[in-house]
Amino acid sequence: MLDNRNTLLVTWDFTEVSENALLHAIKLSRNVENNIRLVNVVKPGNQVLLKEAEEKLKKEILRIKDQYKVILDSIILEGSLYSAITTYIKDSDVNMVLMGTHGIRGIQKYIGSHALRVIVGSEVPFIVVKDKPTNMDRFTDIVFPIDFRSENKEKLQWAIYLGKYFNSKVHLFKAPVSDSSLLKKVNVNLNFAIRFLIQNNLDYEINTASRSKNFGKEILSFASDINADLILITTTKYITIFDYIFGAPEQYIIDNASRIPVMCVNPKSSFAKMEQFMIGR
Repeated sequence: MLDNRNTLLVTWDFTEVSENALLHAIKLSRNVENNIRLVNVVKPGNQVLLKEAEEKLKKEILRIKDQYKVILDSIILEGSLYSAITTYIKDSDVNMVLMGTHGIRGIQKYIGSHALRVIVGSEVPFIVVKDKPTNMDRFTDIVFPIDFRSENKEKLQWAIYLGKYFNSKVHLFKAPVSDSSLLKKVNVNLNFAIRFLIQNNLDYEINTASRSKNFGKEILSFASDINADLILITTTKYITIFDYIFGAPEQYIIDNASRIPVMCVNPKSSFAKMEQFMIGR
């Protein structure tokens, strides 16, 4: 969806969860007409490991092409996953990244202690998945949480992008706030979303969370109740050491027990470009 970017990057470590991420990429590519590229990251300076990875990945590409009847390519990067992925994305044609995981602990085992840093450091969205797609044809229901933060507007472009290709219903899930100034901001974000969803002829529904539990738990409970295909969130803009130790708010959403895929959008996009896209100029 980003200008001149048409590749879905799948983090690949030869595990079942990587295969699950690939299946989600195949699902997306069939509709958005993006290329698929597997990326495997190896430690730098070890030519034996590099050669082994190249041979192993070459065999996997042949298997995948034969099994799923798709066209794809691959790349092997040297370095830590964080630095390798973020650096590669900056100068590539990657539109979004798909990552399979057993959960936050699984990501940390795969990436290291700075798991969230990889996602937040990227200039393109990550879709984090645990299981295979339940439906290979549609993202029928997308949960779009709305709170008082201005960054809510930045993820709207991706809801519209997916909604247009998959004929999705966007469930606007409004945070319950009592403070009048915060409520005003929530309603501004809600009305902004409604405006552009209507202009793009997308089906939507408005729901408001109760006050029985925190907003994160309400989001997951609602998403589970409607059997959502995707939860769309904005990542924490500034990750601190405390977020790495105690967990940023989005970690709770990503690691949901219902195993619903989560799209993480970083608050870095251009509002000007976004508005042009959303009103179809």
